[in-house]
Amino acid sequence: MLFSIKVVLVGLIVFVLNACGGGGGGASLGGGAGITDTTPTAFTFTDQTGVVESTVITSAAITVMGINSSTAISITGGTYSVAGAAYTSSTGTVANGQSVAVRHTSSAGASTTTNTVLTIGGVSATFSSTTVGVTYSTANVYCDLSELTYNSDESVNTNSDYSWVCNTQNRLLSANGIPNHEVGTFPNANNPNTISVQNISETFTISPSVISSSGTSARTVAYALNGIKFDPGTAGRCNDAGSCSLAGGSGSWSIEALGHDTFDFGDDMNHAHVQPTGAYHYHGIPERYLTKLAKGEAMTLVGWAADGFPVYARYGYSVADDSGSPIKIMEPTWRLKSSADAGRPSTKINDGSPIPLGAFTQDYEYVGGLGDLDRCNGRSGVTPEFPRGIYYYVVTDSFPYASRCLRGAFAAEGPP
Repeated sequence: MLFSIKVVLVGLIVFVLNACGGGGGGASLGGGAGITDTTPTAFTFTDQTGVVESTVITSAAITVMGINSSTAISITGGTYSVAGAAYTSSTGTVANGQSVAVRHTSSAGASTTTNTVLTIGGVSATFSSTTVGVTYSTANVYCDLSELTYNSDESVNTNSDYSWVCNTQNRLLSANGIPNHEVGTFPNANNPNTISVQNISETFTISPSVISSSGTSARTVAYALNGIKFDPGTAGRCNDAGSCSLAGGSGSWSIEALGHDTFDFGDDMNHAHVQPTGAYHYHGIPERYLTKLAKGEAMTLVGWAADGFPVYARYGYSVADDSGSPIKIMEPTWRLKSSADAGRPSTKINDGSPIPLGAFTQDYEYVGGLGDLDRCNGRSGVTPEFPRGIYYYVVTDSFPYASRCLRGAFAAEGPP
């Protein structure tokens, strides 16, 4: 009987030691030393644009990090190579610290994006390449256009002067930045600046090419034929607490000039106002300039974008490639979000007044196929000046009004 009790006690001691991690060689359940981690740290690829059609495109290699055991790797729309091995599309495994590159064949079409999705341990990233676009010619379209006229508007009272000429490569603009049409009252209570002469000298290619499917952000996106710039963004900002400034605020919430009554930038009937430098500029459709051009409800070329493509106002053909189809008002493919983004201020900190949706650029979202135009407020089709077709931008009645991005190449801008 005594022997049996001793055996039982020894068994209990061994059980307790093992359960508590004792006994020297027992596996520990504490501290995670024995836990397998097969979920890597998030990784990204750098997309490539302007690539040649039907060409094998290879990504820069990424390094797998954050796992302590081999994990699954798979790919969609291409092939991958682990640590310099042969490329494959089959599911395999990869270890911590190994390099992985992916490749695919670019599209056979111009301005087309090809995507490859690599998944490692349940974490995915996309590698994209976009083929170089079709090169168009805008030569012989408004290549000899100029005007010198006195604007007697009470806010102007000086000459409006602009000139466009073309050489074998470029379209050249020389202008003084004075509008040639009726404007609002400046200075005014919400815009203390006076319209003044500017020194504008800009160059635009006459051989524009679409090189990006999603566009590159731009500030001064275009110049109207009268030499006035389209600059749709503002320097107005709010921070998360609702502290706002219409001129150089430090927050991350970008205030829109149009489409709401929450903030007033003193814009006039042309959806324009004046910068502290005296530069009169458009944020949307220049209504009085359209009146001066007198085209009515027709496709009206109003300017040239910084990447060399034409800019039209409001109207386009119902069928993009059919000049015989009815004229219609072009609808953007952006809409107001149904709810605010996380962290968005809902009231102004100074007076507690509400900031409804539509006051910030971030309040809008792009929904492909919703309207007539692409992300950059443009599309390809025929126009009166380009009966064989071209890519062009449209200034619209609703957000984004004037494009916020350009799909062709353009010179980098300096600070605002």
